[in-house]
Amino acid sequence: MVIIFAVVALSCLVVYHSSDTSPFSGDYYSFAAGTFLADSDIDLDELKFILKNATMSNNTVIITTLNDAWAEPNSMFDLLLESFHIGNQTKKFLKHLVVVTLDQKAYARCLTLHPHCYNLSTRGTDFSEEAYYMTQDYLKMMWRRIDFLRNVLDLGYNFVFTDADIMWFRDPFPKFYMEADFQIASDYFNGNPLDLKNKPNGGFNYVKSNNKTIQFYKFWYNSRLIYPRLHDQDVFNKIKFSPFIKDVGLRIRFLDTGYFGGFCQPSKDLNKVCTMHANCCVGLENKVHDLGIMLDDWRKYKSSLVNRTSTHEYAGSWTVPQLCRGSFHRRRVTKKKDDRGRKSWLSRTFFSINPHTPFW
Repeated sequence: MVIIFAVVALSCLVVYHSSDTSPFSGDYYSFAAGTFLADSDIDLDELKFILKNATMSNNTVIITTLNDAWAEPNSMFDLLLESFHIGNQTKKFLKHLVVVTLDQKAYARCLTLHPHCYNLSTRGTDFSEEAYYMTQDYLKMMWRRIDFLRNVLDLGYNFVFTDADIMWFRDPFPKFYMEADFQIASDYFNGNPLDLKNKPNGGFNYVKSNNKTIQFYKFWYNSRLIYPRLHDQDVFNKIKFSPFIKDVGLRIRFLDTGYFGGFCQPSKDLNKVCTMHANCCVGLENKVHDLGIMLDDWRKYKSSLVNRTSTHEYAGSWTVPQLCRGSFHRRRVTKKKDDRGRKSWLSRTFFSINPHTPFW
């Protein structure tokens, strides 16, 4: 019996290490094509109606996601909408923005501010509170997003997905790679858009609807079962080297932080920036504070262009991050809603970070 037990244990260990080093070797097509649907309800008729009303002429929509914490007044949703209003010819994109809300309260507020709102329910999960980085609710929310976006591709729509903590300052479409199927923002960009060693950020991507991207999103979503403790961005970093990517012919491009910057690697020239992301930052209060300052920086830049007396272009500069600097290490106070929906101080927590996680 001891010998049998030892043989079985050794076999399991070999299988485990084999799957860890090359989890998609072998029949990865069956794995990618499998359906592991989220525990949610998608009203396809309503979704089709909203996408049809929001689409551009080339069947492209812009999508963001919100929960109650991010949709509250003077929070992330208000900042995002303001950026579209004060950006350089970005207001036109609001009629193509689909706001996907993750709880009823966020949906109700969206309806008061925006024409294209879709409520995405998830059975047995309350996404209304702030989902702290790498908690179970955070992971569920990230993977729920990936599965939803796969549905959008299935319906034949291209999309630009943008996190709500990304401010839009210019039209991004001229800076996209027209030959790419899937292009994604970078936390850190090394100058080569083809290099898979770039550090991606899943908060901003432009994806064309075709069989390659649909299969890829299934593959990406199903890969969460192989890496159960990782979020979508870290899993993408694993599977981007998979032979599946090459075999289906998916053309991946990484976006230049000179145009699509963030707190990790800011876009230094305000004459070129298209979007800026509050990445390398945790905590809703920290993000809201610094993004408000970022919008002020942009207003000052625009004002300087109007009032300048010479032909020399003013480059401007960002005065952020401020509170976001060091936010991964800093002890913070969490909040919880009471029975009347008001937020109260609950406890102090530390963020645990990976030693390779970038921070300020």
